[in-house]
Amino acid sequence: MDFRSDNISGAAPEILAALAAANGGTASAYGDDDWSRELDGAFSVLFDTECRVFPVATGTAANALALGCLSPGHGAVFAHQDSHIVVDECNAPEFFTGGAKLVALPGAAGKIDAAALEAALGQGWLGVQHHPQPAAVSITQATESGTVYSPDEVAAIAHLCRANGMHLHMDGARFANAVAGLNVSPAALTWKAGVDVLSFGATKNGAIAAEAVVFFKPALADSFLFRRKRGGHLFSKMRFLSAQLLAMLQDGLWLRLARQANARAQALADGIRAIDGLSVAWPVQANEVFAQIPPTVAGRLRARGFRFHPWNPEGSLHRFVCAFDRSEDEIAAFLRAAAEEAAAG
Repeated sequence: MDFRSDNISGAAPEILAALAAANGGTASAYGDDDWSRELDGAFSVLFDTECRVFPVATGTAANALALGCLSPGHGAVFAHQDSHIVVDECNAPEFFTGGAKLVALPGAAGKIDAAALEAALGQGWLGVQHHPQPAAVSITQATESGTVYSPDEVAAIAHLCRANGMHLHMDGARFANAVAGLNVSPAALTWKAGVDVLSFGATKNGAIAAEAVVFFKPALADSFLFRRKRGGHLFSKMRFLSAQLLAMLQDGLWLRLARQANARAQALADGIRAIDGLSVAWPVQANEVFAQIPPTVAGRLRARGFRFHPWNPEGSLHRFVCAFDRSEDEIAAFLRAAAEEAAAG
């Protein structure tokens, strides 16, 4: 039973059906197909505003190419110290921006502390030729700690961006889980709160390899076509990425899958809290649970076949991620085993 990530799951049946349908016959290449031409309109309806949308295959590409449109090589991009772009993207943002500096900021439970951002922006860099120039802020929704930014929290960061002439990017690898957890509209959590560009994740939510870069200010996307090609993400058979994204939006599939994952995570967290000696580190607001489990108990659970990700060097904090296809029976089986091992000491 594998809780290491939502990347370890297969594809949702609806996604496979959409791929099978797109597989029939021929279609123009490089995004000049019926599926890809529908994306701008479909996402504009979803977000209730005009969007320009570009499919890519990975979240790293979505983030790095988007930031390339927001920051010059001499710019500074501010992000949480645990964010994916800072920790897990092997300098791709720096590469695709042409050398922009990533400025890592602190913040509890994975969220940028607005006061820390304001202090960083007050260092006097703006206009000084010796320093990188503030260009963008990137926030992760849901965060690396499984928490979410409320619309008001997003708006507070966007306010600082506007006051300092910067753009706001949202890494939404688990955007669906955040929207489902907050029960707000996609618009309220993005452009209405001041987000300029969103990396809309689908792969973790039941797609095979499909992410969308969504520009809420279309003029910012003028160079993206060329950046995507240069970055190797202009697929000749783009219809297969676009068909997955359209299927996600059809009949609210993206939210239905996210709600399933979130519900399993909440059940897992509730069960862990009920076991003596175990606890949950942060609020469970999406599909991730960070549990404090004694190393000996965690070791015995792994020996019984349960897989989860160690999150700190001490070995007591562990991440559990519930994918869309995690079942109630699997959650119950883990909780029974955890209770047995915790009781054994």
